Amino acid sequence: MKIGIIGGGNMGGSIARGLVRSGFMPASDIAVSSPRNVTLDALSADCPGLQVSTDNSTVVQGVDVIMLAVKPWLIGKVLDEIAPRVAFREQIIVSLAAGVSLSDIDAMLHRYSSSRTLFRAIPNTAMLVGSSMTFLCSDNATPQQVDMVKSIFDALGTAAVIEERLMGAATALCSCGIAYAMRYVRAATEGGVELGIYPHKAKEYVLATLRGAVELLEATGNNPEVEIDKVTTPGGITIKGLNAMEAHGFTTAVIEGLKASSNG
Repeated sequence: MKIGIIGGGNMGGSIARGLVRSGFMPASDIAVSSPRNVTLDALSADCPGLQVSTDNSTVVQGVDVIMLAVKPWLIGKVLDEIAPRVAFREQIIVSLAAGVSLSDIDAMLHRYSSSRTLFRAIPNTAMLVGSSMTFLCSDNATPQQVDMVKSIFDALGTAAVIEERLMGAATALCSCGIAYAMRYVRAATEGGVELGIYPHKAKEYVLATLRGAVELLEATGNNPEVEIDKVTTPGGITIKGLNAMEAHGFTTAVIEGLKASSNG
C-alpha cells in the first residue's frame, strides 16, 4: 500500500510521522505535499526516505490512498487541482476536513467521475505518538477497503467506523476533546503551583494521575462514578473538592463545550 498526503501540517505531518514511527509502512511508501518547503524539510528530516513535493498533483500519482489533510475551505480547490490525475476507480480518497460531508465531496467531484470511493476521517494530533482516537465513515467502499483504511488509523491509535450522522459528536468528543483534556492538565498544573508545587513537577504528577485513571477504568470497565465513590468518604476532602468544582460549573462547562463544538 502507498499513501499520498496533501497537506503536511499538524494533521498530515502527524499521519506521516506516526505511520513511519509505528513501523506500519516505510517512509518511501508515503508521499506528502505542502506549499511550504520548511514543512517538507522538517518531515524529511524526521522520516528519511519520505517522498515530498510542493505540487499536490505529484503526490497522488501511483498511490492507493489519497488523504486530504487541508483546511475545510481548501477542499474544493485541492480537489479541482488533483482530479485530472486521480484514478477514481482505483484510488481511495480520505478527507480529514471537519464539517465537510461525504455528499459535499461527492458533489465537488461529480463532474470528474460518477464512480468514486470516499472516506471521512476525524483523528486527533495524538496520531504522532500512536494514541489517536479516530472515527471513520465512508461512501461506496467495499468491506475490504474499509478494513484497509481502518488499518491505517489503527496503526496511529484506535479507529472506529461510525455513521456519518455521528461525526459531529465524535469530532467534539475526541478531536476537539484532546484540547479540552490539555486544558484540564493546564488548569490542574496551575492549581498545583498555587498550592506550592513547582510547575514541572505539578504537570508530571497530573499526567501520572490521569494515566492511572485511564488504566483503572480500562482494567475494571467500571463507570467513572464507581471509582469516584471509592475515594469520596463522607466529610472527606475529595467530596469537598468535587462539590466546589461542580459549584463552579465543571460538568456543565464540559457538556456545553462539547455541544458547542459539535454544532460548529
